[in-house]
Amino acid sequence: MIKRLAYLWPFLRSYRRKLIPGLLAILASVVVGMASPLLVGGAVDSLRTDVRAGTLAGYAALLVGATLVQGIFSYLQRMILVGMSRDVEYDLRNRYFSSLEAQPPGFFHDHPTGDLMARATNDLQAVRMLCGPAIMYSFSTFFTAAGALFFMGRIHLGLTLVALVSMPLVAVSTKLFGERIHRLFTEVQGRFADISTRVQESFAGVRVVRAYAQEEREREAFRQVNEDFLLGNRRLIAWSVAFHPVLQALIGVGFVAVLWYGGVLVMRGRISVGQFVTFNFFLNKLIWPMIAIGWVANLAQRGTASLTRIREIMDVVPEIRDEPPLEEVGEIRGAVCATALSFAWRSGEPALTDISFDVAAGQTVALVGRTGAGKSTLLSLLPRLIDPPQGTLRLDGVDVRRIPLATLRHAIGMVPQETFLFSATLFDNVALGRPEASREEVLEAARVAGLESDLALFPQGLDTLVGERGITLSGGQKQRVALARALLRDPRILLLDDSLSAVDTHTEEQILQNLRTVFHGRTVFLVSHRISTVQDADLILVLDHGRIAERGTHQQLLAFGGLYADLHQRQLLEEELAAV
Repeated sequence: MIKRLAYLWPFLRSYRRKLIPGLLAILASVVVGMASPLLVGGAVDSLRTDVRAGTLAGYAALLVGATLVQGIFSYLQRMILVGMSRDVEYDLRNRYFSSLEAQPPGFFHDHPTGDLMARATNDLQAVRMLCGPAIMYSFSTFFTAAGALFFMGRIHLGLTLVALVSMPLVAVSTKLFGERIHRLFTEVQGRFADISTRVQESFAGVRVVRAYAQEEREREAFRQVNEDFLLGNRRLIAWSVAFHPVLQALIGVGFVAVLWYGGVLVMRGRISVGQFVTFNFFLNKLIWPMIAIGWVANLAQRGTASLTRIREIMDVVPEIRDEPPLEEVGEIRGAVCATALSFAWRSGEPALTDISFDVAAGQTVALVGRTGAGKSTLLSLLPRLIDPPQGTLRLDGVDVRRIPLATLRHAIGMVPQETFLFSATLFDNVALGRPEASREEVLEAARVAGLESDLALFPQGLDTLVGERGITLSGGQKQRVALARALLRDPRILLLDDSLSAVDTHTEEQILQNLRTVFHGRTVFLVSHRISTVQDADLILVLDHGRIAERGTHQQLLAFGGLYADLHQRQLLEEELAAV
């Protein structure tokens, strides 16, 4: 556990100016609190020799004063240390989010969103309790126990040893219960992650669920994971709740022994009645540390279990990152060269094989091929959404893996095949890559993307809120918003991955006419299944099973009479049939 807790020290060290005063406040509170048993014992003994109202009033005033001062220091320790735990939680959450932001898309295929959300909520809360209340009660327990034992030993060492007779049993039970609670809490957190994942997937796919009338099936699946979570919590609660009665029973054994042996000592005159009362008050103060050992151990086990889950994410080194030595690049022009580029997924399935091409800056390149031919994979390699093999893909003569990621991606505007919009206004979605853009610039990008006529129909124009993932927009509208987002960045390289597939042919022609002015002077990679979209490209690459099967211009490929010509002929036939 110590090794796991050491991970938190850098975060706590940042707030040592709060941690140290907080610990001093705990010490002051305990020291002042030690005065109360001494005052009560003195008052009891004074009753045997000199019973006066003034004496009792003096003791009462001192007790009230000590209690007030102790209360002030208790308030300070809580304000400082609990506030510090919130600060540490804030830093951990930022670090956790930054770690997620740095991960490639493949990472999120292996880690369900619900699980990541559970770590960011429940697990971080458990770590916060470890950094605040657990630290506070640990030191309070230590100071109180040390002070109580010191004064108890001064009254009578033998009686103190009798009071501690049950301590070995307390230590053993704490270890046994703590290990069990740690394991159960880890299981419960995992099941909470299952619930979060199930809810997130069900709500994200609500349209599909309703379309296939699977509401009852989803309810039953959720009921099952919810029941597993409930049963896990019941087992955890059973052990957690049993922990405190076991501790109290063991502590009670010590109390019984103290009452018997202490009474014998009083009768023999070895200690006074006041000293016996004082001893019992200190023993009462020792009860809380004994019980707190269990509670702190419980917090520590939960916190370290959650910290381990959070570290599993924060310690992952991103597969795609800046790899020294990086090369200094000036203004990116957009010349792209692929040399014997082959790529396979982690499963071993090849996606691209021996891809080679040389594209000059400012050219428009079209990628054509059947579904699964590798077109989207090739486009994802250029901005390093997935990493190409070393030396196989160059931009302006520089290996893309030697260009700083920020520089590389700043020069690229991409419209992916799957459009994602945030639950924000249309303006915010379009201006995502250039938040400083003016309203006029956003409107111009929307016009070029063919969104102008739709804006007039939206209730608040650019200020219209779209639902989560753009659920209030049609597929074609979402694609055009994503296209406007990429155009607003004014990138040197524009990657359009089948970005007009959801619009009709007439709208596509209007958008392409607008885009011809945008394409001028920048390198464009255009993926489309429609020959009409790519026929004006400077170079057309026809991919088949991850290889370049054909290359050339539209006319050259038609004359060749191969796969491209076959695709063209099929689409002409489909258009003729649709016109009948």
